[in-house]
Amino acid sequence: MDNSLDKNREPEKKKRPVRVKKERPSAAEYLRGVRTEIKKVVWPTKKELSSFTIVVIIACTFFALLFSAVDSAVLAALKAVLGISLG
Repeated sequence: MDNSLDKNREPEKKKRPVRVKKERPSAAEYLRGVRTEIKKVVWPTKKELSSFTIVVIIACTFFALLFSAVDSAVLAALKAVLGISLG
């Protein structure tokens, strides 16, 4: 193949995608749409909500204790390596 033809050719311009301008709904139409979507939501029962809440509290407590233990371990390791004593 002859590469001299490629050098003389102009580089192709990238085509930008055509944006379709959408009309914004009025505030009333927007709120009607929100209300329609809220009606589609399946809300948890009180029993489900209480069980989910307990799971979240347990998970938060677990991770708080885990991060505290890791933090204490890293602090102890740094004190040992650097020979720092507090007090």
